[in-house]
Amino acid sequence: MGWNLPLMPGKTRLVKPISCTSLALTLAAGDIAANIFGKKMRRARRVMGQEMARKDSFDIVIIGAGPAGLGFARALSGTGISIALVETQSQSVLEDPAEDGRDIALTHTSEKIMRDLGMWERIPADQIGTIRDAKVLNGPSPFALHFESKGSGADYLGRIVPNHLIRKSAYEVIKDQPNVTLICESEVTSVETDASGGNVGLKDGRQLQATLVIAADSRFSTTRRKMGLAASSLDFGRVVIVCEMTHELSHDDTAYECFHYEQTLAILPMFGNKSSVVVTLPSARADAVMQMGAAEFAADIARRFEGRLGAMKLVSKRHAYPLVGVLAKEFVTTRFALIGDAAVGMHPVTAHGYNLGLSGALLLAGEVRSALQNGRDIGDLTGLKSYEAAHKRAVLPLYHGTNALVRLYTDNSLPGRVLRDAALRLGSLLPPVKSRIQRQLTHIESHVR
Repeated sequence: MGWNLPLMPGKTRLVKPISCTSLALTLAAGDIAANIFGKKMRRARRVMGQEMARKDSFDIVIIGAGPAGLGFARALSGTGISIALVETQSQSVLEDPAEDGRDIALTHTSEKIMRDLGMWERIPADQIGTIRDAKVLNGPSPFALHFESKGSGADYLGRIVPNHLIRKSAYEVIKDQPNVTLICESEVTSVETDASGGNVGLKDGRQLQATLVIAADSRFSTTRRKMGLAASSLDFGRVVIVCEMTHELSHDDTAYECFHYEQTLAILPMFGNKSSVVVTLPSARADAVMQMGAAEFAADIARRFEGRLGAMKLVSKRHAYPLVGVLAKEFVTTRFALIGDAAVGMHPVTAHGYNLGLSGALLLAGEVRSALQNGRDIGDLTGLKSYEAAHKRAVLPLYHGTNALVRLYTDNSLPGRVLRDAALRLGSLLPPVKSRIQRQLTHIESHVR
């Protein structure tokens, strides 16, 4: 369903946080400069080929060109900061990412950030789903937790966008930025930092020096490990199977989270009569479900959803992902910071992952901009610690709360079932509780005009 993360850091004496409005104005100015110099830069790149990738000194080196790394680079457009983006995949993959079955639920905050970064306008309108209502069901219990956009101050709770289109738009907004150098198909073999700077060694022998090094290379970050930052991981012993399905009846822009015994089913409304389907089940059963024929699988999902959408049809590949939550104990160290899933990798049940990654990237970019504006070192540990403190204030309650929710709704013992039912009753009968949960999940209130 929708997720939320406060964007602004806590009170500090050193940092003036960047707002979405000021970010949009700054990026607009940066885009004007980029348009002026862009043609010359692109011409030089065509002539020089890979020469720019051989430049060994940058202000910032970002390891990982996923949505968080690309978003962070874009948020620094117009600053004059030189950035190297190191990625193991080819540039052609970044230009046109493969469909991976994942559809991302976006909060109002994330939508606003994506608009400011120029990403939103690059996503086709007929690929954007809208969540106006959301329901949480617990097995055969008659009680359901129902979140409605009506009365919330907004027309909808959140959006649904395919992950590969988010990745594509994130690449498109940085590919022609004159301050960004993409180094693709490159493996990082070493990372070191000290008080004077950072050094990133590549497999081909190149050495990249930087004032600040950023890791954005997934929840299983090898860079984090190389830098000696410990992380706790929680293997849920489950696999999530994701796909897209069309259906006979309208979803009415309603998202469902259905907690069945031994299996969880989420139905997220996409554009038209199509939904993103997320099945979570014990790892031992995943292979059998993946091997089902398309018609058998579709009939099984329709049955588990009690025919609410009528006949259903599988219209995409099924993709299976193991469920492992990861939380780095520290997000920063000397001239080094973690963003995105490298900092925190969430369980998808409350759908916070991408929203946290995007907001965290913007938060760190705000610290870097503030350092520049105040004549400070962009790699100074004081600013990095400010980012870490603000991001942890948002991340820790969501991470631990989500894990507790997962444990509760996957406990099939009698006490667990009773407690689940009681929790739904409490949420349904106490409007203030439900309203607080809704605000936390959607972040509507900050963007109502």
